Amino acid sequence: MDMEQQFLTNAFTNGHYGKAATSGATKLRRLLDESSDLIVCPGVYDGFSARIALSVGFKALYMTGAGTTASRLGMADLGIAQLHDMREHAEMIANLDPQGPPLIADMDTGYGGPIMVANAVEQYIRAGVAGFHIEDQVQNKRCGHLQGKMVVETEIFLSRIRAAKFAKDKCGSDIVLIARTDALQQLGYQECITRLKAARDVGADVGLLEGFTSKELARQAVQDLAGWPLLLNMVENGATPIITVEEAQEMGFRIMIFSFASLAPTYTAIKTTLEKLKREGVTGVGKDLTPRMLFEVCGLNESMKLDFAAGGLAFAGGI
Repeated sequence: MDMEQQFLTNAFTNGHYGKAATSGATKLRRLLDESSDLIVCPGVYDGFSARIALSVGFKALYMTGAGTTASRLGMADLGIAQLHDMREHAEMIANLDPQGPPLIADMDTGYGGPIMVANAVEQYIRAGVAGFHIEDQVQNKRCGHLQGKMVVETEIFLSRIRAAKFAKDKCGSDIVLIARTDALQQLGYQECITRLKAARDVGADVGLLEGFTSKELARQAVQDLAGWPLLLNMVENGATPIITVEEAQEMGFRIMIFSFASLAPTYTAIKTTLEKLKREGVTGVGKDLTPRMLFEVCGLNESMKLDFAAGGLAFAGGI
C-alpha cells in the first residue's frame, strides 16, 4: 500500500469522511446572527447547477421553485410542483456536500392548510434544508414576477407562519423561517409591511417582500422593518429593477437570492448549442469540456478516493 493510499485509508477508517457535520440550518442561523454581511445565494435548479455553484464557492445556495418546476416537470411556475417534488429536489441538493453551504428552498404556499404546512416543514427539516420561505399567495399561485397574482387574507397567511413555527419548534430545529408576501401588486406597499410585521410577531425569522418595483421601495422596506433581517429576491428582467450585491448590502438586506442565476443562462447556452447542432451537424463545445471534466464537477474524484480508501478496485485500471 503506497503512502497516498495509506493516508486515504486512515482518513476513511478514522472517521474523517464520516465526521458529524453542523446542520445547514445551524450554519445559516450563524451567518445571520454572527455577521452583518450580506448572504448571497445563487439560484440552483438541479444537481448539476448545484454542483457548479459549489465549485465556484458561495456561503449559501437557493433552490428556486420556478427552476425546480421547469427542470423536474418541464412546466411553468404556476403552482404545479407539489411537496414531494420540492422536498425530494431539496433533499438531493442539500446533501450533495453535507459539509458544504446551507440551502434555502422555496416552499410556495405550504401546500395546504396548517396541517400540511407543518408536515411540509418537518419534511424539509428531515431533508436537511437550512431555510425556507412560505408566502401569502392563493393555492393557485404563480411566479412572483408575473402579473395577476392574488393573495389570501392576512389571517390565513399568519396561520401558515404559525404552523411553520410550531413544526420547527416541535422538531427543535434551527431551520430559518422566511415569511414572504406577494401583496404589493394587489394591495400595495403598506399592506405588505403590515403583513410582514404581523408575521414577524408570530415567529418568522426573516421577511421577504416580493417584487419591489423600485430601488427606493426596497430601501424603504429595510427602514420600515429595521431590526429584522430581510431577504431580497433579485430576478433580472422581472418586476424589480437590477439591484447589485453592493447596493443590497448598503441598503441593509441580510440575504440576497438570485432565483434565475442558473436557469436563464442555461436556456441561452442549450438553445445556442442545439441550434448549431441542427444547422451545422456539430455542437461546437470547447475541447476542455470532456466527459471526465464534467464528471469531476459532479464528484468523480471524491468517489474515486472513497473507493480507493475502502480498498475497492473499481478504478485500479484508471479512468
